[in-house]
Order: sequence, then C-alpha cells, then structure tokens
Amino acid sequence: MDSRINISKADGIVDVAVVVIDNPPVNVMSIGVPRSILAAVNRLNDDDTVKAILVVAAGRGVLGGADIKVQGKAWPASEPNLIDLVTALDSNEKPIGILLRKIAVGGGLEIAMSCRYRIAQVGTLVGQPEVKLGIPPGAGGTQRLPRLVGAVKALDMILSGDPITAEEALGIGLIDRLVSAVNPIIEAAEYLSREISLGHVPQRTRERTVDTGDSQIFDAARVRVARRLRGQIAPVACIDCIEMATTADFDEGFAYERKRFLECVTSNEAAALRHVFFAERRVKKVPGIDELTKSRPIEKAAVLGAGTMGAGIAMCFANAGIPVTMIERDVQPLQGGLDRIAASYANQVNKGRLDEATANTRTKLVSGALNLEAIVEADIVVEAVYEEMGVKKSVFADLAKLAKPNAVLATNTSYLDVNEIAKAATGREQDVIGLHFFSPANIMKLIEVVRGVMTAADVLKTGIEIGERLGKVAIVSGVCHGFIGNRMFAHYNREAEFMLQEGATVEQVDTALYKFGMAMGSFSVRDLAGLDIGWAMRKSTAHLRKPHERYSTVGDELCERGWYGQKTGKGFYIYEKGQRCMNPDLNTIVESTGQAAGIKFAHVTDEQVIERCIYALVNEGAKILDDGIALRASDIDLVFINGYGFPRWRGGPMKYADTVGLDKVLNTIKALDQTHDFWVASPLLERLVNEGKSFADWDSKHSA
Repeated sequence: MDSRINISKADGIVDVAVVVIDNPPVNVMSIGVPRSILAAVNRLNDDDTVKAILVVAAGRGVLGGADIKVQGKAWPASEPNLIDLVTALDSNEKPIGILLRKIAVGGGLEIAMSCRYRIAQVGTLVGQPEVKLGIPPGAGGTQRLPRLVGAVKALDMILSGDPITAEEALGIGLIDRLVSAVNPIIEAAEYLSREISLGHVPQRTRERTVDTGDSQIFDAARVRVARRLRGQIAPVACIDCIEMATTADFDEGFAYERKRFLECVTSNEAAALRHVFFAERRVKKVPGIDELTKSRPIEKAAVLGAGTMGAGIAMCFANAGIPVTMIERDVQPLQGGLDRIAASYANQVNKGRLDEATANTRTKLVSGALNLEAIVEADIVVEAVYEEMGVKKSVFADLAKLAKPNAVLATNTSYLDVNEIAKAATGREQDVIGLHFFSPANIMKLIEVVRGVMTAADVLKTGIEIGERLGKVAIVSGVCHGFIGNRMFAHYNREAEFMLQEGATVEQVDTALYKFGMAMGSFSVRDLAGLDIGWAMRKSTAHLRKPHERYSTVGDELCERGWYGQKTGKGFYIYEKGQRCMNPDLNTIVESTGQAAGIKFAHVTDEQVIERCIYALVNEGAKILDDGIALRASDIDLVFINGYGFPRWRGGPMKYADTVGLDKVLNTIKALDQTHDFWVASPLLERLVNEGKSFADWDSKHSA
C-alpha cells in the first residue's frame, strides 16, 4: 500500500476503521493519493467487522485538497483524481465519516462534503477559497455546499473564499459534530460507532435539495461582483454554478460545474493568481539568510514621530501585541498622535470591526514620550521623521549612542539612501535597515525591507519577520532612490501626467486604469496621498533631472496654488461635501504648461493610457531586476499588488507583461521611444525577448 495512506483503529472502538492521509506538509491530493485512499476504502468495504470508516489527515491535521502545482496541467489518464475520489466516497455503501482538524479548505472540504458524517475539532477552519485562484470549486463544491448550508450562505462562502470556524460551520449544518483537541480521533470514532449502532445514517449530500431563500439572490450577486471584481471571470462562474444547483439535479449541476471549472483553470486569470500564490511562498527565500540565521528578539518597540505615519506604525506594533513608545519633541504633536490612535480604534469599534476590549488593550500598548532617551529599552526603533537626509542622519547619530546593544535601528524613508543614513549611526551601521511602511501604515499590507550594504544578516531576517508579525507582506529591496515601489510608481504617474498635456482628461486616465483593475486611478491616488508629498520629493531631487528631458509641471503648479488634494479639498479633483468632481481650473494649467513645453494636443485612447502607464512599470521593473534591487520579478508583482492596488487577478505588472508577451511590450516601448522621453528599453527586457524568455524564466534561473 502507498506509504502516504495508512489504516488503523481507534483504541477500544472495533467497528470503526481509520484511514489516515499522510502526505506532508498539508496532505494534498497529489498524483497517486486518491487511488490509494480508494484502495484503502475498498479493502475496508470487504471487512465485515468494520461498520464505518473514519478518514483523518495526519500531522497537524491540515487537509489541503487539490495539488496547486499540477493545476492547469494534464493529469495521468490511468490515475484516479479528486473527482473520482469524491464520487466514490459519496456513493460508498459503507458509511464514511471524516475528522477535520486545523484546516480543511478547497478540495479538502469537497472531500468532507462527499462523506456521510463531517466531524471537526474545535477551532478548525473550513472553506472554499478557489475563487482566489481564479476558479470555481471543481470537485462538486458548488453543488454540495448549497445542499448543506443553503444557496445564500454558499454564495457568501464561495465568493469571498474566506474560511469559517468549525463552530460556525456546525451552526449552519456544514459540520455534524464538534470534538475536543484532547483525543479527537477517539471522540470522532466513538461518535461514528454510536450513530451507526442507532441507525442514524445521514442522507447523501447529493440527494439533498437546496434552500434558495430569495430567488433574486443570484442577480444581486452578479451586480455586486460586476462592481467589486471588475473583469474577473471566476466569481461569475461561481454564481452560475451555485444557481445551477438550485435548478438542476446533482449530476447535471456537477457536469456544468466541471465545464466552467475547465474554462477558468486554463485562463490568464487563474494563471496569474497561481503565480501570486507561489510568489507569496517564494518571497521568504533571501540570499544570505536561512534557517541557521537567528533573528533578534523583538518585545518592545519605539517610533520616532507622532504624525500620520508615525501613529500608523505605532498602531501596527500595538495590533501585533507589542508595546510601543511614540516619541515627539513637543507635547502638542505627541498628544495629537495619541489622540489619532485612540480615535482610530474607537472608529473601528463603532463600525463593528473591533470589540471594545481589544481596542482598549491595543490603545494601552501605545505610550508617549518627549525625549529620545525613552528608546533605551526598545528592541526596535523605527524612525518616521521628516523626509530630509540631514534630519535623518542627525537622528541616527543619536540612536547609535542611545539605543541598547543589539537593537534594530530602522528608517521609514520612502526614497532616501539607507546606506548614507546608516553611516551616520557610527559603530552601529550593521544594525540599520529600511522598513518602508505604506500609508496608512496600519492598513496597507506592504512593507519594503531595505537591505543596506552594511545591514547584518540577522537584522535583515528580523526585519522580514517583524514585517510578517505586523501582518505585512515583507519584500526585500536593495538601496536606490525610491526602492522598488516608488521608483517604478514615479514612471507610472509621469506617463499619466504627460497624457494630460497631450489631450487626455483626468477622468479618462483614472477610469481607464480603474477598468483595467487598478484600485484607483493615478490622479485619485495622488490626491488621496497628498500632492505636497510628491512635490517635496521632486523639489529635493530637481538637481538630478537632465536639463533637456521632458518634465511636466502640472502637479507642481497645483501645489504652488496650495491645492494638495483631498486634504485641502482641491487637487486634480475638487472635493466638496463628500463628493468628488472635476476641477475646472485644471484645464488652464494643463494647457498653459503643455504649450510652454511645446506639446501638441492629440487624441489619447484608453488603450494608450493602459500601455503607457503599465508598460512604464514593466520597463522600470526590468531595470530594477537588472540592477539587483529586487530579487525576483514576482517580488515586484507583490509590491504592486499589496502597495499600489494593482489587480491581483492580473498577477502584477511583470506577470501581466509575460501574459501580453514581452515581444509586444518591447515593440510598444521602442515605438514610444521614437516620440517620447524616458522610453529607453530595459537591456534585460531586450535580452529576454532575444532569447525567447519571460520574467518567469528569469525568476526560475535567479531565485534563491
């Protein structure tokens, strides 16, 4: 028998056999596993002493279901697959129960729903997350789940992809019994034995009818999906399949689900989401650190600065249960930061996102201080002061003297040279790292962990781990102006502003980007962030610009008038009474600056908006890879998905370029280079095209 499948008995329970799936780390249905499970079940079917079969996942108890590594690829014709397994389990004459522990999602839950009895250990999570991989459940999930919990709840679970607890699952009929974590297998076997002896054998899931509730729920769900998940095909397929469960018999619905699954699994959307799935697991592989590298313990934190960013960073630590001291020079800004934090937690309570006890606990974890000596007990100090090199260097010179030995000294700079900042921390250069939080820091998922040339390996590992501990996606970056994200985003926004001067409107550019899938358009984002932030950066780096290169002064002109975006009620848009509308004064600025630069108005298409903005990201991203700033193209994708609202279902800018075809991207860039500034093609992009390679190929060769 396959070593991944074992048969045993629970102590003292002779009429229940236990089939253990042992395919670490998460017991997925790899090639051969379904066949071996069926062989074990068939063997037990022939054993008259066995009245019921209990299926259990080994190890931590995770039952992962389908093997994502082979998703979208051909399965050996001679091997039973997940569908064969669930079909056989569902039709098996001898009752089968399953014990779910820790996590049972996707195909794991589909296996469970094909069993007569579903038993779960307390605290277990169950769900159907397939939509997050660009597919509907493909082994009967859209047909069995509504038959167990009703169409309304099935829509909610499948469209969100989020798991629910076993306790909630019990309440809605998805789980039949909860068992403790003390002796879960024995408890589950005892339950099965007792139910069988009493003749309590549940109806097969496939034989049940579906409670639809309101017949309009499917149309309403399609409206929600069209508004929230622009352009994605998998959510629509999920809705269609669940609706089919309410109008057709099981076999017809199952066949329809399979048809829609096969349409989706080979789509660009599914390929992109699989790319992101594996990118998130690959991101921890960093040259120079491994399991032997010990990170530094972080029990207390300090944040320098109580402004919007400093307060947000302090909340990140408090949310993770880490006591944090927020330090300012004067009482007023310090109190303002503390008040901002208290108000934020109170707002979360009012909106039902946080209970009052948790809010109070987190608020108490944040304290304030008016002197730098308050950092002496901190294991990590994050500087979030004014974005000016002289100020940063002065701060780090003091930190080097006052921080305790082995403390991590982190700068939150968005653009500045971390190596130059580290030099100011005399004798502590190895302790300095960049931790670039994105605003609002307590909400945004991304943190760039910037490795300086002198950053110690254990400090780098600590930076990555603290990012994860704070609930962030931590991406390692090398040192350059703007690091990965802001260096690329400047090129994206540059093209958006250039197109204004060439004939596009603010609304056209933002709408085209929004329809493409961006969370917000270029000008909406800039208004939200504050136009003065980018203006300050442009002024500080004006001396680096080449005199004859094209430079749009539209954003500068807005700032010179005091129009900083939402914070002042006027920027690229006007904001009044909670409404956003076009800024009528913008046209004059666009026309005058364009004429002064000799720019002629022309017709700009939506396709040109997408190509120029997105290809600007791709071209600069390729240069960043070539420069060694990013470790992988997939890391760049994660930066833009988690920090800049790039659509996850397109896989990030570099994956999108692979999907379009690097030859097409390069040809467009070369054409733009004939008529526009800044469009010199990346040498890496040219090499990849000449070699017939992709960014994915580059990653496979260069990944740690």
